[in-house]
Amino acid sequence: MAITQSIGSDAGQHAIRVNTLTDGDLRAALQEGFADFRAKRGDILLIGLLYPFVGFAAAMAAQDDYVWLFFPLAAGLSILGPLVATGFYELARRRDAGLESSWWHFLDVARSPSIESIAVVAVVLIALFGGWLIAAGLVYSAFFGLEAPGGAGAFIANVLTTPPGWGMILIGNLVGLCFALATLALSAVSLPMLIDREVSAGTAMATSIAVFRRNPRVMARWGLIVAGLLLLGSLPLFMGLAVVLPWLGYATWHLYTKAVDR
Repeated sequence: MAITQSIGSDAGQHAIRVNTLTDGDLRAALQEGFADFRAKRGDILLIGLLYPFVGFAAAMAAQDDYVWLFFPLAAGLSILGPLVATGFYELARRRDAGLESSWWHFLDVARSPSIESIAVVAVVLIALFGGWLIAAGLVYSAFFGLEAPGGAGAFIANVLTTPPGWGMILIGNLVGLCFALATLALSAVSLPMLIDREVSAGTAMATSIAVFRRNPRVMARWGLIVAGLLLLGSLPLFMGLAVVLPWLGYATWHLYTKAVDR
C-alpha cells in the first residue's frame, strides 16, 4: 500500500498519512477479522447488547400504527453498529500488540484516554440514526399519508404490490444509501483510530473521510460487503448478527491498520 495523502493532526502530533487500499486489503481484513472471531468469538456477549434493541424493534412492529418503523429500525443497525463494535476494536488492538485480550478488556473503551472524542463520534452516529428515522417517516408519509398502515399484513401487501409501495421502496433505499455512505465515511476509520491513539474527534473523522475520498471504490465495496453481511446476519430473526457484528468489528480494525499509517 503506497502512502498517498497526509492530513493535519492535533497540535504536537505528527500528520496522519492515509494509504491507498486495494480489494486484496478488503479480503485480508475479512480473513484477519475472522481469525480474531475464532479466537474471541463475542457472539454470546453481543446477544446481550443486540437483542434488547431487536426486541424493541419487534415490539414497535407489533403495533399497527408503527409497523412501518420495523425496517428503518433494523436498517439503523448499520449506523449504530460501529459504535457497538468499539469493544471488538479494543480486543483486536490488544491481540495485534501481543497484549492480554481477556473479555473484561471489551469494556476498556470506557477508560480510554480518547473517551470524550469517542463520545462525540457516538453523538454524531446517534444523530444520524435519528435523522434516518425522521427521513424514513417522511418518505412513508409522502407515499401513504398519515393514516395507520392497518397491520403488518396489509402494510407488506401495500408496499410490495402497489405503485406507492414501489415508489417508497425506491426513494427509501436511495435516502438510506445517503445515510449509509455518511456513516461509512465518518466511522470506518474514526472509531478504530480513537481506540488506537489519543486524537480529537475532529481529526479522527477527518481521517476517516480522507480514507473514503482517497479510496472511494474500495470503500464503497467495503460498504456493500458490510451491508450484505448484515442482511445475511439478519436472517432468520437477527440471530446471525451475533456472528456478523463481531466479525465485522474485528475486520474493521484490520482495515483501519491498512488504511492509516500508524
